[in-house]
Amino acid sequence: MALRFLGIWPNTPSDESPTIWLDEATGDLIIQSWKADEATIREAQAVGSVPGHTTDIPPHETVIRLPANMLQFIPRPDGATGSASPRT
Repeated sequence: MALRFLGIWPNTPSDESPTIWLDEATGDLIIQSWKADEATIREAQAVGSVPGHTTDIPPHETVIRLPANMLQFIPRPDGATGSASPRT
């Protein structure tokens, strides 16, 4: 797996910050972020997705809350992303 760093929460403290990487082999996004709280999960389950699709969350999945300011780091079809340097 070849991950490429895309971005981290701007002005982040030294840890516990949303971060996004790109798996260059698959195009998958790898996202570290805050777990959604129970109220958010219940609301997502109430809204659902497609008819007949379960709203249960399998043990190997989770629901995260990605802050809106992190959207700038998600690659667009033109290949562009925002930029931010990791803090050391």
